[in-house]
Amino acid sequence: MQKLQTLDYLVFLFYFIVVAGYGFWIYNKKKSTETSTKDFFLAEGSLTWWAIGASLIASNISAEQMIGMSGNGFSMGLGISTYEWMAAATLIIVAVFFMPIYLKNNISTMPQFLSQRYNKTVSLIMAIFWLLLYIMVNLTSILYLGALAVSGISGLDFYTCMVFLAIFAIIITIGGMKVIGFTDVIQVFFLVIGGLAATYLAVTLVSDKYGMEGLANGFKLMTQNHDDHFHMIYPKGNPHYMSLPGLTVLFGGMWIVNLNYWGCNQYITQRALGADLNTARNGLLFAAFLKLLMPVIVTLPGIAAYALYQKGMFQQEMLGVDGTFNQDRAYPVLLNLLPMGLKGLSFAALTAAVVASLAGKANSISTIFTLDVFRPYFAKEMSEKQLVVVGRIVIVVSMILAILISPFMGIEKKGGFQFIQEMTGLLSPGIFAAFIMGFFWKKTNSAGAFFAIVGGFLIALSMHNNWLPGTDWSAMPFLDRMGWVFVICVVVMFILSLVLPDENKGLEIDASMFKTTTGFAIGAAIVIITIISLYTYFW
Repeated sequence: MQKLQTLDYLVFLFYFIVVAGYGFWIYNKKKSTETSTKDFFLAEGSLTWWAIGASLIASNISAEQMIGMSGNGFSMGLGISTYEWMAAATLIIVAVFFMPIYLKNNISTMPQFLSQRYNKTVSLIMAIFWLLLYIMVNLTSILYLGALAVSGISGLDFYTCMVFLAIFAIIITIGGMKVIGFTDVIQVFFLVIGGLAATYLAVTLVSDKYGMEGLANGFKLMTQNHDDHFHMIYPKGNPHYMSLPGLTVLFGGMWIVNLNYWGCNQYITQRALGADLNTARNGLLFAAFLKLLMPVIVTLPGIAAYALYQKGMFQQEMLGVDGTFNQDRAYPVLLNLLPMGLKGLSFAALTAAVVASLAGKANSISTIFTLDVFRPYFAKEMSEKQLVVVGRIVIVVSMILAILISPFMGIEKKGGFQFIQEMTGLLSPGIFAAFIMGFFWKKTNSAGAFFAIVGGFLIALSMHNNWLPGTDWSAMPFLDRMGWVFVICVVVMFILSLVLPDENKGLEIDASMFKTTTGFAIGAAIVIITIISLYTYFW
C-alpha cells in the first residue's frame, strides 16, 4: 500500500491553510472588541444556525466515529449506526424541550445549571467529574485514535502525529468559540466530501472484487453476501447483543446515552447557549439532518472493509502493533487504497474530524474549569481578560495531559468507540437523572441530585466491576445496566425529595416555551419519518 504522495500533501496543505487562515481572519475581526468570557467561551450572539449545526457535528464526529465506529461496522455491521440515527431523534427533543429551559434561565454552563437549580456543592462535584471524564476519556481517545489513523496513512511516527494534532487543535481553540464555530463549517465540508469519497471508492471496490462495476452493485453485493451486517436490532443470542441489546436501542438505555450527551453535556450544548431560541433550535435541526447522513460516512466503509477482508484482502493490514487483529485498523487501511489526490482529501476529512473534536472538547474543559471552578473559588476579583488568559492556559495544559496519559488508558482493547461509550456510561445515568428531574419536578432537591451524581456513579462502577452481590451485573449489556442505574437514581431522588425539605429552587418554565415554528415542526417530522423508515427497512 502506498503512503501519501505529493498531490495528497498539497490537498492537505490547502485544507490546513483554508482552516487556519479563516480562523485567523475571524479572530482578527473580533479582536478589536474587548474579549469577554461569554464571547470567548460561548461566542454570544455570533453563531448562525448553520454554524451551530455544523459545529455540533464537527465536534461530535471524530476519531471515535471515523475510526472506532468504522471498526464496529467491520465487526458488527449497520447496527452500530443506532448511535447516529437515535441521536437525530434526540436532537429534536433537546431542541424542543431542553434549549428553551436553558436559554430562559440564562444558563451558560452545565455546572451553572446545577448550581442555580440545586447548590454549589452539587455543581462543583459535577464540574470535577466532567473535567476528569473529558480529559481522561474523551480527549485521550480522540488524540490516540486520531494519531493511530494519521500515522497509519502518512507513515509518520505515532507520537509525532499526536503532537501535530494537538498543536493544530490548540491553534483553533485559543481563538475562542466563535473561531471554533465558524471554522467547523469548513471542517464539516471536508469531513462530508472526503468521507463520501472514501465510502464511494470502498463500496465500488467491493463490486470490482466480484467482477462487477458501480456503487449500486457494490452495495447490493454487500447486502446479499453479508446480510448479518445489515440489521439494526440484535436479538438475544446474537454475538453483538452485549453491545446493542435488542429493543434497548429503541426504548431503553440508548435514550439515556443520547439525551445525556446531546442535552446535558457542556461540550455539545455550549454551541447553542449563546444564541436565541429559534437560531439554537434550527441549528440543532440542521445537525439532526446531518446525523442521518453520518452512517454512510462512518459505518459503510467498515462494512465494505469486512466484505473485502472476506475476499482475502487486508489479512496483514488488519493486525495491530502487537500482531493481533484490530478492528480499528479498517478505516486507515481503506484510505490507503484511495487514488492520489482523493487520499489527501480523505486524509484532510479525517484530520478535520479529529481536530474539530479536540478543539470543541478543549474549549469545554477550559470553560468548565475557568467559569465553574477557578473563578468562583480562586479568582473572584479577576477581570474578564485575565479569565480568558486562564482559559487559554487550561487548553494547552489539558492537551499536554491527554498526550501523556492516552497510551495508558487501554483504548485499543475494546475498540475506541465502545471504550468511550462504556466509560461515559458510568456517569451518564446519574447526570441525566439529576437534569431531567431538575427540569420537570420542582420538588427535586439537592440531596437527591447529590445522590444521583455521586451515588449513581458508584452504583454504575460497582455493576461494571461486578462488586454487587446477587446478579452477575458484568454479564448484563452496559446499556441495560445504565437503564437500571437511571431508574434507581430517579426512585431515590423522588424519595429524598419527599422526605427532606423542599428548597423551592425550581426553574422558570411555562408551556409557551415549548412551542415551535411551523418550519421547525415540518423539518422535525421529516427527520422522525426517515428514522422510522430506516429502522423498518433494516430491522
